[in-house]
Amino acid sequence: MAPKYHPTPLSGGGRKALTKELGKARAMASILASQSVEMRAKGEALIQQADRLLCESWNERMWSDGEPIDPSPTIDQAVNGGFPRLEIQCARCKTPSDVDLAAMKHPPTTFVHDLASRLRCRKCAKAGRRPSATLLQLAWQPRHPRTEA
Repeated sequence: MAPKYHPTPLSGGGRKALTKELGKARAMASILASQSVEMRAKGEALIQQADRLLCESWNERMWSDGEPIDPSPTIDQAVNGGFPRLEIQCARCKTPSDVDLAAMKHPPTTFVHDLASRLRCRKCAKAGRRPSATLLQLAWQPRHPRTEA
């Protein structure tokens, strides 16, 4: 974008006043830009804290009620809140497993409780069965090591 053109006044006092006002405007622009960066950083920190609290709340409700609670955090909220792992358990063989939410091919706006019907046990899939998974909780690190041959 081309810079804005301000016609130069003919008088010396008008030129001095224009130069002074342009200097003030440029100084104010830099001050407002730095305040914007600070406020955006504070806002992002608050959003991250809100996402973390939402995930912790959902974990507590899952523990107390024992079923996928609707509404749940989205995949994006869980990852942003510091809970990039989802602990699941096979409904048939009760094998625990972890799912990396950040690596999933689902849109980041997908709710975590909607994943229950889409996740399957690898151990049972090798045996030709496809039982759905039971959601346990969101976690910030893997608890169950991979058991792949």
